[in-house]
Amino acid sequence: MANVIFITGGQRSGKSSFAQQKAEELAPGPVYVATARVWDEEFRQRIQRHQHDRGPHWTTIEEEKYLSQPDLTGRVVVLDCVTLWLTNFFVDNDFNTEQSLEQAKAEWKQLIEQDFTLLVVSNEIGMGIIPDKEMTRHFADLQGWMNQFIARTANEVYLMVSGIPVKIK
Repeated sequence: MANVIFITGGQRSGKSSFAQQKAEELAPGPVYVATARVWDEEFRQRIQRHQHDRGPHWTTIEEEKYLSQPDLTGRVVVLDCVTLWLTNFFVDNDFNTEQSLEQAKAEWKQLIEQDFTLLVVSNEIGMGIIPDKEMTRHFADLQGWMNQFIARTANEVYLMVSGIPVKIK
């Protein structure tokens, strides 16, 4: 069973940096699982910035949905990020929240059956105003429910606030 360290917070709160630093403390050659799809040029530049921030000692695996497929046994892994991973299910399921949640939970359960250390980066998108668009409200629900599900399976949970990790579990 995986040792899960869940790191959540707002946009640009320092989640990824904290996860990467913690992973480098735990292993000389950590693994980075990237879930992002390249949606546009600006997003491509974000991905390149993240790649540049990691050194050559990192192994990168790009996997949009099926996180349990790579053999991660014995490794220290940063999964970045749950929000983009859920977006892939949500878009592929024509914005069906229930179907996306069901598929993501099933994949999560398979992932954490492996014996490895997993640092999971996610976003707390529901801490602001309620979105005015129905689809966005549904995605915020999906994100919140999945964050709760992951946090229940986690050994440790951190909330990042302005670059400061606050341990909550």
